Amino acid sequence: MRGKLALLAGVCAAAVATPSFAQEAQSAASGDSGPGVQEIIVTAQRQSQRLQTVPIAISAFTAENLTKQQIRNPLDLQLSLPNVTFTKTNFTSSSFTIRGIGDLCTGVTCDSATAIHLNDAPQFFTRLFEGEFFDLAQVEVLRGPQGTLFGRNATSGVVNFRTAKPDLNGFGAAGEVEYGNYNSIRVKGMINVPLGETLAVRAAGYYLKRDGYTKNLFDGKDLDDRDMYGIRGSLTWQPSSSTTIDLMGQYFHEKDNRLRIQKQYCQNDPTGILGCLNTTRGTGTTNSNALLAGIVTSKEFFAVSGLPTAFALGSVYGQSIYSNVENPKDPRVVNTDFTPTYATSETILQGSLKQDIGETLNLRISGNYQKVKIDSQQDYNLAVSDRSSYAPALGALAAAGAGLLGPDLKRYLGPVASALIPDGPGGKLCTSRGEASGTGVFGGNGICANTPLDFDRSVQNQEAWTGEAILSTKFDGPFNFLLGGIYGQYKISENSYYISSFGLDYFAGVGGGFLALGAGAPPSYLATGAYRNNGATGDGYKLTTWGIFGEAYYKFSDKVKLTLGLRNNNDKKNNTARTTLLSFLAPHGSTNAYDSPFIGSFDADPSLVGNQLFQVRQSKFNELTGRAVLDFQITPNNLVYASYSRGYKSGGINPPLSPIFAVPDTFNPEFVDSFEIGSKNTFGNGALQLNLTGFYYKYKDLQLSRIVARTSVNDNVNANIYGVEAEAIVRPIRPLTINVNFSYLHTEVSQDKFLSNPRDFGAGRKDAVIIKDITNAANCAVGSNSGNVAGVNAFVNTANALINAGQIPGVDGGAGLKGTTAFPADGGIASTGAYSICAVLDALAPTVGNAPGIGGVTVYSSGIPVNIRGNKLPGAPNVKFSAGVQYAAPIGRLTLTPRFDLTYTGQSTGTIFNGLPDRIPSFTQMNAQLQLDGPENKWYIRGFIQNITDDNSVTGLYVTDQSSGNFTNVFTLEPRRYGIAAGFKF
Repeated sequence: MRGKLALLAGVCAAAVATPSFAQEAQSAASGDSGPGVQEIIVTAQRQSQRLQTVPIAISAFTAENLTKQQIRNPLDLQLSLPNVTFTKTNFTSSSFTIRGIGDLCTGVTCDSATAIHLNDAPQFFTRLFEGEFFDLAQVEVLRGPQGTLFGRNATSGVVNFRTAKPDLNGFGAAGEVEYGNYNSIRVKGMINVPLGETLAVRAAGYYLKRDGYTKNLFDGKDLDDRDMYGIRGSLTWQPSSSTTIDLMGQYFHEKDNRLRIQKQYCQNDPTGILGCLNTTRGTGTTNSNALLAGIVTSKEFFAVSGLPTAFALGSVYGQSIYSNVENPKDPRVVNTDFTPTYATSETILQGSLKQDIGETLNLRISGNYQKVKIDSQQDYNLAVSDRSSYAPALGALAAAGAGLLGPDLKRYLGPVASALIPDGPGGKLCTSRGEASGTGVFGGNGICANTPLDFDRSVQNQEAWTGEAILSTKFDGPFNFLLGGIYGQYKISENSYYISSFGLDYFAGVGGGFLALGAGAPPSYLATGAYRNNGATGDGYKLTTWGIFGEAYYKFSDKVKLTLGLRNNNDKKNNTARTTLLSFLAPHGSTNAYDSPFIGSFDADPSLVGNQLFQVRQSKFNELTGRAVLDFQITPNNLVYASYSRGYKSGGINPPLSPIFAVPDTFNPEFVDSFEIGSKNTFGNGALQLNLTGFYYKYKDLQLSRIVARTSVNDNVNANIYGVEAEAIVRPIRPLTINVNFSYLHTEVSQDKFLSNPRDFGAGRKDAVIIKDITNAANCAVGSNSGNVAGVNAFVNTANALINAGQIPGVDGGAGLKGTTAFPADGGIASTGAYSICAVLDALAPTVGNAPGIGGVTVYSSGIPVNIRGNKLPGAPNVKFSAGVQYAAPIGRLTLTPRFDLTYTGQSTGTIFNGLPDRIPSFTQMNAQLQLDGPENKWYIRGFIQNITDDNSVTGLYVTDQSSGNFTNVFTLEPRRYGIAAGFKF
């Protein structure tokens, strides 16, 4: 440790410096020699104002606040905010939830409910949440719908990060070096250089490298490490007192073994019909017999497809390949045979011109450019497969490839054996990488291991730019206004999500080989062996957006002011995408599967006549929104206000589905009518600052995501939300500062809305049978029309007997399907279950289903829906509380400041179905630090500890679909961290 600190001591590190305008306001408000809460200046209304005079629910953190409260990133930021949560989510995304509204919509065409801005400019799919905060002037969090002031509308609020700008007044520099547990090294630095009286430049950066938080039992290595850096350069030119030009460039880079998903949980379903049960989250693994790879390589599927069962890898009634795998309860311990990789980068360029026009007008013109790349891979099931049950089938494949089963099978299965088991049936097994050609392992694009691998890959490349102009007035009279306009484009040139599995590749090769042989086609495999949901390269998704917005302000007196704002929103979205998996034959030797002569059998858009290689959709949205605020400045230190605002977020386009279910192509925009009252107060000559807010939201068409047929599909639902918030800062004497906030939140679905719960397709009914379809691994359900429990079970059993006997047209017999079976008593499933074929059951329902003793049945292809009216919204804890206290004790010319922070976040739910496995328990986090500052704060030494009790607090969860076994991915806060830091600033 001492050597590393010595090595880094000379490195210039990023510091967070409180901006000069904030320092001046603080001095003016409270002075350096007396008590009083330090005043903060914000720009929430596009002009510099005291926080306590802005009639908006807003929390703001200066650079000093961020450091004192150990707020290094958004995970930390949420702990100090009322009614705000933050969590990572699936597919390399995140959700910043404000007052119960977060990014519940999943997909590239979804807009963010919480708008993220950098220096007032909107950011698209930003990576700001991956890295560390560095050299920030301020962070502002606006709660409630926005739009009449900021460039893109948002239904839940705005988080605005303001970077420190160059200072024309003199040279400055700062640096910090930190060393902590997990061998963590963090270096930050800033330098500010005036170049004459009108020009200054500023450079800042940070570097973070640490070992992983998570132990991998498979190889004993640590996962979830960090290796990242960020740099920023800024320039300010003031050629005159009325003109300011600011330029900024920022770059972020990360490449490490970050875990995108912290942990996977499952209450194992021994029947395999659901994969995971419905009473607890469980610490088991999903049953592999519920997975698509397990289904399509089963003897049962081979039988009904007319394929020789000797080549099947297993049986749906056999032992799960994960049955002997340990899934440790500890979220920081996993068991995976695939090392995750995480690489991302972001470039942001900004420029702005601020021009005073006379003494009454101000014009601001700004532009923002953003380029983001992300490429992440991780074990899909976070478990190690047992290959022992594969031995007979691999032996058969090896024999066929060697010509022992005849020349035809050698010709058609020889390339398959060479690709999948190049060292023979007892050697390594090879699996397709997620890659753009679609050839995978059959084109030499594979990864080989001693265990069967299953992993995913998420890749996205995007660019965005916006231009904005705002004209504001400074009239002496009662009337002023702000008028703005913005135009922007956002384009995703590459967006692919892959799921790779040895089982899928095995069927792609063996099943494709037999299919090609029977059709007289050249030796081929089924493409793509890896599941791929992607947009067309270069033309995947494009958003064109513009808006005109403004506000008018009228002062009836020195105390009463009315604000009226309007915004016209216009969004146009184009999406070109497709989903491929075992979709068409591709000859061996192909360099690009999508150039296959047999791709004509694939249709990405059945709604159009002919063969469509992509589904092309367009949607347009144009809406008018606004707000009205009446505020009353009772005294210079007491403000009350009441407001109404209408928030809007544009609709979008659902991703293309695998051909199993039908869902709407698009989803509607969401709207919120927000009613709010608030009070901002300063008492005791600044010794107490107390802000109170109450709000009521009426939501229409809230966007909500669920997984259907291996793809995210978005629905709309109405909801009501109400709550209260309180924020207080107490500084009775100069050295002592106490900050407290509290919030209460109530959310509920306000309409009758019927959706099927993927964890329980039987909807809790005893007179239902949940089916696992052996042709596609989807679930369906059969319900009795008369409440006849025995009858509905008899119907499924009769249908399976007909399938086994080969009496169903187009379906070969000999599958050996068993009758219905009960789920475990503690599984939370009232229905019985069975393996069968949903299409066959649907065809037999009018005849066999109405036979004597059965009484009529209905087949629900997407499950029996349940009414979610009254359910809570995901990610919305009912209570939050936080408190912090610090005391700056003088020791001669030095200052010693201990600080302690505590946060409590109440219970919430992870899905709209509010089931027992969906519960996110409450958690408490405690942080502490001790800092010694030198004379005039020129240097400091700090010791810190975060998450003192080392809780593995869950911030969010994600439930996958039935063909993946209904497992749950969870996301957590960081474990206990501690260390020391030393820095300087002048």
